[in-house]
Amino acid sequence: MGAEFLTSRRVRFCDTDLAGVMHFSNYFRVMEDVEHEFWRSLGLNVIRRDGDAHLSWPRKSVSFVYHKPARFEDEIQCHLQVSQVGDRSITYRVAFTLNNEPVAEGKTTMVCCRMQNQTFQSCPIPDDIREKFEGLGK
Repeated sequence: MGAEFLTSRRVRFCDTDLAGVMHFSNYFRVMEDVEHEFWRSLGLNVIRRDGDAHLSWPRKSVSFVYHKPARFEDEIQCHLQVSQVGDRSITYRVAFTLNNEPVAEGKTTMVCCRMQNQTFQSCPIPDDIREKFEGLGK
């Protein structure tokens, strides 16, 4: 396994559905929030200037497996683990737990892309980003 990051998040009222549990779609938002916190902890941002373009990380795939509900005011722990750093993509998992019991697990693969004139072109992961991700796994 590569780099890891741990944070927590309280389930907000707006995260819940009529059954009083965190709606399945909100796990995707929280996973993205955790990802952004992780990048900031490395001194990075998921969008940055690259000459006359921007580098960004569109999703190639995203999935979730749900184990048990989280409810309003629950404080869930979010454990991100980078599982693969490829030439142009990064895959990570986020395990959501409550009181050390599994709640859900998300997985995403994102591709490094150069965005210019409203077009996306995949590109190699810049060395400075690769070094931070690979350096943390050692």
